[in-house]
Amino acid sequence: MPDPTISHLWKRFWALASPYWRQEEKWKAWGLLALLVILLLGLTRFAVLFNEQTGEFTSALAARDEERFWDSIQFCLVLIITAVPIYALYFYVRDRLGINWRQWLTNQFLDSYFSHRHFYELNAKGGIDNPDQRVAEDINTFTQRSLYYLLVIISSLLQLIAFSSVLWSISSELVYFLVFYALAGTLIVIVVFGKRLMNLNFNQLRREADFRFSLVRVRENAESIAFYRGEPEELRRVKLRFAEAFNNFNRLIRNQFALNLYQHAFTMLTFVIPSAIIASRVLSGELEVGHAVQAAGAFAAVLGAVSLIVENFEGLSRFAAGVDRLDTLVKSMPKHPTSQTATTGIIRSVEASHLALERVTLHTPNHDRILIRDLSLSIKPNEGLLIVGESGSGKSSLLRAIAGLWYSGSGTIFRPKPEDILFLPQQPYMLLGSLRSQLLYPNKAPSTSDNALLDLLEQVNLPDVARRFGGLDVEMDWHKVLSIGEQQRLAFARLLLTRPRFAILDEATSALDAANEESLYRQLVGTRVTLISVSHRPAILKFHSQVLELTGDSHWLSHPAANYRFNH
Repeated sequence: MPDPTISHLWKRFWALASPYWRQEEKWKAWGLLALLVILLLGLTRFAVLFNEQTGEFTSALAARDEERFWDSIQFCLVLIITAVPIYALYFYVRDRLGINWRQWLTNQFLDSYFSHRHFYELNAKGGIDNPDQRVAEDINTFTQRSLYYLLVIISSLLQLIAFSSVLWSISSELVYFLVFYALAGTLIVIVVFGKRLMNLNFNQLRREADFRFSLVRVRENAESIAFYRGEPEELRRVKLRFAEAFNNFNRLIRNQFALNLYQHAFTMLTFVIPSAIIASRVLSGELEVGHAVQAAGAFAAVLGAVSLIVENFEGLSRFAAGVDRLDTLVKSMPKHPTSQTATTGIIRSVEASHLALERVTLHTPNHDRILIRDLSLSIKPNEGLLIVGESGSGKSSLLRAIAGLWYSGSGTIFRPKPEDILFLPQQPYMLLGSLRSQLLYPNKAPSTSDNALLDLLEQVNLPDVARRFGGLDVEMDWHKVLSIGEQQRLAFARLLLTRPRFAILDEATSALDAANEESLYRQLVGTRVTLISVSHRPAILKFHSQVLELTGDSHWLSHPAANYRFNH
């Protein structure tokens, strides 16, 4: 739940906002902001002139002075012709600065989100909801609203300076009343509506994001849900998410109703009060009628300048909720485990030319269970390791630790550079893109020829895939159009193309028949890739030199592969 105090909100806001204005794009940002301030000065001057001319032609009408009236109208037309391009330029520059800021801040968040596999950590630990929505939507809202409120504050200060002198020249009593009215109104809004509206807006953002995410999960897992005939349960869960958003929104609009009553009463009284205060001077002939109109316009302008919180509180409460969500995302980015070697409960990671585990005890990420205790082994080049054990004994978890994804525990893992290791899970990852991009993933700038890629597909027994879908560069939803077995063979093609020093295979041939499995493993061994495999199939035992058996009670046994027999 967000802390609604002004000091905490300001600290969070400043931590998010200030880097853009202090780092590499600062000169461009400050230049555009300076241009906006200059444009605001011009717009404020036009506002003062329009207000003066409104009073002028009103007085001319009251005095039946035709020449004075038309002179004022002509001057107003000149003002309009001059002001319109300045207004348009102001909004263009404002939006341009806003999109530049969003681009810069989004790139900063994305760099942090993808560095050191933070995206995996956040998903695995589940400590923060909808990080994708926070990056995609909340950053946009943050930059646009920040710029909007900054310019509103600057504009209000300029209006305060420009119109206060006008108002004082007409009636000092109006100025005194205005100060009291604005301060009292702002205090009532903060005390009565403040904390509750901020919390309700925070919850609304979260629950709307949860509702969208539940629909995305249904779309991504449509086939599995259909096979299970799980539509009633999925419908119940989606409706539950929507009901939570709906109920919170009902509470929100009830509170906003009370706020709207107050805001409109606060604003509409200003239509009456200025005229009532100076009515006696107008009726006595001391002031022209036009001065009353001018005073009302100046009063409204100055009141708007000094009552920002009253007029914008609903938007400010939503903005504060968005600031809190982004601040929470920043603080939830876990530290890189290699920087925590002095911290207890962390497996040390050491870059080396070989792959070895030294007295490794592996915990679940939240440290509530010991999976493997005091494991030491060394995997020599071209001498593969087969990991076996019952379901739940920690096989896949150990692979995650070897890959550097899990690090809760103790001991040391010596591993080669990340580019020397490639991981193949049971369910291959199919990115959005062409068949060529599937084969080359995760390479950045490949130079492999079309013929080489087609030969590679032949090697993994997918000779007709390119022809069937229209070539290497046709983009498809490969997760849907390829079977699991075809996806696994495509993943092996990546491995054969990349040829890392070590390959980690987590039941990567579970959907393949014996002939395809034998062919793929034999080709891998031919490339002199060192294999670390998890499998229950005796047929691949011959491609490994040692077997690590996990007993399921955190203990383990090591066997030479030649002497090991599966218990079936």
